[in-house]
Amino acid sequence: MEELIYFLLRWFHFLAGIIWIGILYYFNFIQTPFFGTDLGGGAKSAMTRGLVPSALWWFRWGAMFTFVTGLLIIMMKLGHDGMPISSGYMTRILTGGLMGTLMWANVWFVIWPAQQVVIANANNVAGGGEADPKAAACAARAGLASRTNTLLSIPMLFFMAAASHYPSLTASLDMGGGQLGLYWIVALVVIAVFEAGALMGPGLPTQKPLASVKGTIHAGFAVTIALFAAQYFLLH
Repeated sequence: MEELIYFLLRWFHFLAGIIWIGILYYFNFIQTPFFGTDLGGGAKSAMTRGLVPSALWWFRWGAMFTFVTGLLIIMMKLGHDGMPISSGYMTRILTGGLMGTLMWANVWFVIWPAQQVVIANANNVAGGGEADPKAAACAARAGLASRTNTLLSIPMLFFMAAASHYPSLTASLDMGGGQLGLYWIVALVVIAVFEAGALMGPGLPTQKPLASVKGTIHAGFAVTIALFAAQYFLLH
């Protein structure tokens, strides 16, 4: 029975994650660039009032179910399986899980509140009302947090896959070696530097790559390489 529960949790984790990250990529790789075109600019109000609320519903609840099922999986690993939190597997999965948790928090506490203002403004203007002066700043804040999530999703997915499929990356941990404390200091600093871009106003140097899709993807791979190198040289 426990094996079935664990399997179902992983299945729902995958399903919810595909919905969440798929819509995240849709927003960043398709919708936002389209809104920047002449045709997209003309359709932006209608899409914001009609399509975006539905997409955001699936987006935020996909994030929630991904987060909850992931948390339950980790709790089962730590509790029932008795896996040490300092093991190689847990280090790899928690590296990805930390970024996934920050992405979930960005969705629910940054992107969704800001988008509620944007959607309400679009509905108000379409009904003949005055534009909300806060809407533009909220749209920019949501966009920055969404780009940050796109950046973090690249290393997050790498370490989620590495947890089960790249055990040699942190092999020394399971043999009683490695510099785990130093690794987490490096990892937390790297992740915090980029997460700060989602939480603080514009102007940080780490926000510059987020101005374009290409820059966001390149930055995501750079973070992946940095965290991979930290694990390889400190925990391999």
